[in-house]
Amino acid sequence: MTQEITTKQTAAVDRLIRTICARLAENKRVRRKLPVWGRLHIDRQLPFLCVYRRPVASADTGTDRLVTTEASYLYASASKEQKAALTKLVSGVVQTLGNEFGAFLLLELWSGDVGEAPDANALQFASPQFRVFAPKDEELDSFVVKFRESLSRIKISKLAAKVEVVRSSRCYPPTLSPVLPSAVARELRCISLGLEIRPVYRHPKTNDTYPVILRDMRRELTRGLRRTFYEFSRIHTSQQPKHFHTLGRRAVVKSVWEVDRQLAQVSNGFDFLLQVTPVNAGKAWHQFERRRFEKAPVFRYRPLPADPIVLKRMLYDVPLERIEDPTLLSLFRNKQDELDRKITMLVDINTRNFVHGSLQVYGGVEDDLQHLAAELLDQLPSRSRNSVKGGNLPPSSFAELAEKEIEYLRQQMPDCKAQVRIRDDIVSTMVSRGSLLIREKTKIAAGRVAALLQHEVGTHLLTYWNGRAQPLKLLSSGLAGYEATQEGLAVLAEYLVGGLNHRRVRTLAARVLACRLMIEGASFVETFRVLDRTYEFDQATAFSVTMRIYRGGGLTKDAIYLRGLIQILEYFKKGGDYDPLLLGKLALEHVPVLKELQWRKVLQPAPLRPKYLDAPESADRLKLVCAGMTVLQLCKGAKS
Repeated sequence: MTQEITTKQTAAVDRLIRTICARLAENKRVRRKLPVWGRLHIDRQLPFLCVYRRPVASADTGTDRLVTTEASYLYASASKEQKAALTKLVSGVVQTLGNEFGAFLLLELWSGDVGEAPDANALQFASPQFRVFAPKDEELDSFVVKFRESLSRIKISKLAAKVEVVRSSRCYPPTLSPVLPSAVARELRCISLGLEIRPVYRHPKTNDTYPVILRDMRRELTRGLRRTFYEFSRIHTSQQPKHFHTLGRRAVVKSVWEVDRQLAQVSNGFDFLLQVTPVNAGKAWHQFERRRFEKAPVFRYRPLPADPIVLKRMLYDVPLERIEDPTLLSLFRNKQDELDRKITMLVDINTRNFVHGSLQVYGGVEDDLQHLAAELLDQLPSRSRNSVKGGNLPPSSFAELAEKEIEYLRQQMPDCKAQVRIRDDIVSTMVSRGSLLIREKTKIAAGRVAALLQHEVGTHLLTYWNGRAQPLKLLSSGLAGYEATQEGLAVLAEYLVGGLNHRRVRTLAARVLACRLMIEGASFVETFRVLDRTYEFDQATAFSVTMRIYRGGGLTKDAIYLRGLIQILEYFKKGGDYDPLLLGKLALEHVPVLKELQWRKVLQPAPLRPKYLDAPESADRLKLVCAGMTVLQLCKGAKS
């Protein structure tokens, strides 16, 4: 009876292996659970496989998660009963894929000793340490050096990794036999390497994992391994990848899209900017004026459309722990944290706590930014000759021009369903959820029309709909910290179309100065007086700037316009590309991440491109920006 069961099990394993190899031969994805414990995941035809075998006699918590970040991995039990089946499975995979590429890399990971045990009570963790086990083969020398260099870049808790290379025929855990015997490996043209990892990601006595350190280790290690696989593929196989990120995971499991959907649902459950914008701005101005600017007005806000407690429950019900991909996990965790803080800010509107939340989300005003703002206000004239030239456009006329601009976007992307709406409950022109909102009583100077169109439609609307075209929904609602880059890019667009005048730049500088005054404890009236009397803003503009800064209880968001412009100019000076900035609503720090996802074919090129980028005048101005321009130099080239 025992023999009969064993025979049936063997037959089932053989069928599983045949199915797996057949799919790999057709370049299809494989993701299968293994008998007893384990999983095989191979994204597509790739010339490498990461292997982890869990010890039977000891707890090895967390180590299996170090391989699941890769596009091709296997983790399984190290039990003797499973050894024959595991060897047969790995042999089939290696043979199938090795035939495609002419060579194959089998990399096995395991955890070593913790070394000098860190003082867990003082939370002093040991530095990461790796031992690379490689056979004595001169042909592998340059590759092994690259492997060591890749691992040397790793830092965990700001501690640099220590890497040792051991040249030995034993490239597998010391308590186990090789998953693929050396004779079989030679026959299949398979190179076997071993990587022993100091388990700094768990407590040395209890074996409980440190989640943050484990997460950092996974993120750092996957970059090191991906560079290693790139070098192996380039040197030893017929595959010639264009970039090491092309060897990352392409197939995205359902849990990723579900997490993305849930986070986007929470994000779309409220419009933060609308919620913190007073609905009585016009009446508040008249009230302030009647009181001779001596008493701060009272602002009123929209009721919350959702219960913050429910939103937070939804937010932390999002199963981030299911995400294997460290790149996407980082995007999701940061967004979850930002949403948490913004929801708290909604609860704190009109309280002293609001400004503290604002500082956490948007930051304050650093000294360099304040000094630049003061310099701009001192050097640029307080009155602009072009501010009244050509008169003002009524909201209806501007709406018509905006519709034409949106039609240009629809010609590139028929699914763009942006609308233009004129409303009386907003304080300025703004974009909300893919539509353009125009204040009913707004006055738009004729000389500012082109700039405002490209700020709102050519940047904010365009990036929203480009984000909607991607599978990652957060690119339309906005990745964490996207606002500074968005506003900096939008202000740059104003310059590129020739619509950035001195009055506009002074207003951006005034927002920074007013923000700093608010943070330092100045009252609404005191800040208004500084703008009115010291910097000679007209009273309506001084009120508008002050209101934007003090709304909700103190909002530091408006300092990001000038800060974002500075960062954008520096980005282009260093050779940054324009196209990644159009993919959606993102921060500059996300550019390399999104480029990685494009290399991995998770994201596609942006379908929408702003009209101004194809204009010769804009192209000339952009060349000047890329050559290196400061904000002051930009202003000298702006209209007076």
